[in-house]
Amino acid sequence: MRSFLPLLVLAAAASAPAQISTPSAGGFLLPVESLASPSLSSQEPPLTGNGAQELLDFRDADIKFSLDRLMDILRDHQHEGWVMAAYPDPTTRRPLIGAGFSLDVQATPHPQRDPLNPYLFVEPSTAQLWQTAGLSPDRLQQILDQFDRNADTWTAKQYRRRVIRHTLTPQLTEEEATRLLRISAIQAVYNARGYCRGFDRLTAPQQMALSQLVFQMGTNLEAFVEFLGALNDENSIRELPLLDGYMETDAEHWRTVQSALIDSQWARRYTVRAATVIAMFDPNYNQQPSAAEQRVQAILRPPVEYRPKPRSSATLRVASYSKHSARSHGRKAVHSQVKRKLT
Repeated sequence: MRSFLPLLVLAAAASAPAQISTPSAGGFLLPVESLASPSLSSQEPPLTGNGAQELLDFRDADIKFSLDRLMDILRDHQHEGWVMAAYPDPTTRRPLIGAGFSLDVQATPHPQRDPLNPYLFVEPSTAQLWQTAGLSPDRLQQILDQFDRNADTWTAKQYRRRVIRHTLTPQLTEEEATRLLRISAIQAVYNARGYCRGFDRLTAPQQMALSQLVFQMGTNLEAFVEFLGALNDENSIRELPLLDGYMETDAEHWRTVQSALIDSQWARRYTVRAATVIAMFDPNYNQQPSAAEQRVQAILRPPVEYRPKPRSSATLRVASYSKHSARSHGRKAVHSQVKRKLT
C-alpha cells in the first residue's frame, strides 16, 4: 500500500479547457490544443508576464539534459514530424507545421493549484509563441490563409499524399522551424517544472522524459492522476512510515512511477515511443539504457506463446483415408482409359 500527498493541481483536470493530443505518423502525441479556435488576429500582443520571461531567459544550464537532443527526437525526419508547410492533423484536421507546431491555438488558462510547487504554467496562444520565436505575425496569417485554401481544394487523402511525398511548397525555412521547435521545447520544460515539484532533483533522462511527455500531451497530462501523484511523492514524504510500517525505497518509488505510465492507454497504443520514455524514468537508465528499455518493452509487448494444436488420431486416420482414396481413384481412372484404348 502507498500513501500519496494529494495534488491539488489534479483537481482541475476535469474542468480545465480540453487540449487534444493526436498522434503523428512517427508515433508522437503532438499537442493540438483547440479544435474550434477562431481566426487568429495578426495584431495579438506579444506574450507578457513571468512565464514569457522564463521562456526568453532560458539557459541550457537550467536543465541537466541537452535541449538540442530533445529537439532532435521531436524533429522526426522519417515521418511527417518535420514539415515546412502547414498540414492537417490526421485526426482533428487542424493546421500544424514544423514538428507539430499548432497554428491556431488560443491562450489557455492553466492555474497552478499545487501550493507546494512555486512554478507556474504558461499556455500562450500560437500568435504569442510565434512572436516570441521572433517570427512575423503577418507570416502566420498568410500561412493560415493558404492552409484554408488548400483544405478547400484537396481531400484529406490528397493533402496527406502531398505531405508524405514532400511536395508541399515550403512556407518556413529550416532555421525558422527550428526556432519554433526550440521555443515549444522550452515551454514544455517550463511546464514540466509545474507538474513536478522535484524537477531539479530528477536525473537528466528523467527530466527529458517528463519534458517530452508535456510536449506531446499538453494539458492532457493532467489526466494522468496516478502518474503525477507517484511522481510528486517526494523523498521527505516517502520516508514517513506507512500504516503497515513499510517504507518504500527509491528504486521501488521509480518502479511505481513507471508502472503508472505502463498501465495507461497511451503506453498501450504507442508502445515503441512509450517504452523509451518510460524507461528513462529508471534512475539507472544512463548505465544501461538498452536493458532499461527492454524491460519496459517486455511488459508492454509480452511475447506471444505459440501452442500448436494437437492433431488427434481420428484426424490422422481421416487424412490417411483421403490420400488412399485419391490414389485408388486415380489408378481406376487410368485403368479405364487404357482399357478403352485397347478395345
